[in-house]
Amino acid sequence: MRIIAGRFGGRRLSSFKADHIRPTTDRIKEVIFNKLQAEIDGARVLDLFSGTGNLALEALSRGASYVEAVEKHPRSVDIIKKNMQLLEIAKDEMHLIKKDVFTFLKQPFSRGFDIILIDPPFTEAIADEVMQALSVSELSQFPSTIFIEAGKREMLREDYGPIHQKELKNYGDKSLGIYYIAIQ
Repeated sequence: MRIIAGRFGGRRLSSFKADHIRPTTDRIKEVIFNKLQAEIDGARVLDLFSGTGNLALEALSRGASYVEAVEKHPRSVDIIKKNMQLLEIAKDEMHLIKKDVFTFLKQPFSRGFDIILIDPPFTEAIADEVMQALSVSELSQFPSTIFIEAGKREMLREDYGPIHQKELKNYGDKSLGIYYIAIQ
């Protein structure tokens, strides 16, 4: 597992094998960040189910100004910390939150994120449930672009209240949904 491009481009990240985790492939990462090319510079990014920190760190590498990574699994939290140390990430650039994503989404937010990256554990098939939780969280009151990975057979709806689907494509055994929150 490596950072593809940007200031940390080519750097290897620490990883581990576990049933609950399967890091985003380089192919899907390329798709996500190619689509975000015009939006990533200076963006505030939220990475839900951060796993190894792969997507969060790629966002920082490509120019995001701030990332919050949310992860509850203790081994994942340890590996994210290790990867942050490996890349010498400053505390004002990335904040790791050890919390369940559903609990995190219920809290109040004074401001939103420009980009929300979601890669729930593939073994749980909860992509639809996560999108529903996001749609009723305070984060749905702020404009955002959302990328969610899901198993190819998982259901992802076209709309979740204020969240609207822009694109849904399959990549091997995964699908990638691109959504947006437009505030008028």
